[in-house]
This record gives sequence, structure tokens and C-alpha cells, in this order.
Amino acid sequence: MGNQYEEECRRSLAEEQAKSLAETNNWEHVDRPQVHQDWDVLYREIAACLDGSLPGDPQIQELVGRHFGIACRFYAPTRRAYVGMALFYAEDDAMREFHNSYHPRMVEFLGEAMRIFAERGVGFTS
Repeated sequence: MGNQYEEECRRSLAEEQAKSLAETNNWEHVDRPQVHQDWDVLYREIAACLDGSLPGDPQIQELVGRHFGIACRFYAPTRRAYVGMALFYAEDDAMREFHNSYHPRMVEFLGEAMRIFAERGVGFTS
């Protein structure tokens, strides 16, 4: 994946999040404890099947569809912003550590699965 595309994805994420935060009073509509609980359950499920799976496998893509659904509780990201989210997970130390606490390869695996999900485009408005 080219650096220019990745830069566009990072920029899309930053712009879309900033707009959403401003329009929703810092996502006050989101039930954060529920979101964190739902992500915890989901990440445990992904970690449990990660070693025997590929990021594009139907079972993994179904789990990533759930990830996208949870992300959409904040706002509906575009494909590029969703890829930007995967990049953020990998590039931010705290996010990398958090995700990899579920499995040592979680960030790498989830990031690739999120890219595939975004390329397929199901559920995205743009």
C-alpha cells in the first residue's frame, strides 16, 4: 500500500473524527462502557481464532463487520477513515499495546482484516 494512500487515510480519519466530535459534543451519545465491553468480547473472539485464520477469511470478515458496527456507534467512517483507524491502531503506542494485549499479532492481523473489509466496501457510504 502506497504512502500517499496511507496519508490520505490518516487525514480522512483525523478530519472525520474531528467533525464528528464537534457535532456530537465529544460523542456524548455513545455508551462508552458498553462499547468497551463489546470491543473486549470481540477482540477475545478474534484472538481465539487468529492463529488458524487469514484476515480475509469469511469468519474473520464477519468479526470485522462487528468491529465496523461498533465503530459506527461513534460515527460512520468512510473506507479511507476505516483504514486510517487500522493505521492508528498500529502507529499509536497505547493503541498497539492495548490491541496486542489480546494477541501478540492482533494489530497486524486486525489491520489487514480491516483493510480487506474496507476494500470490499460493504456498509460504507463512501
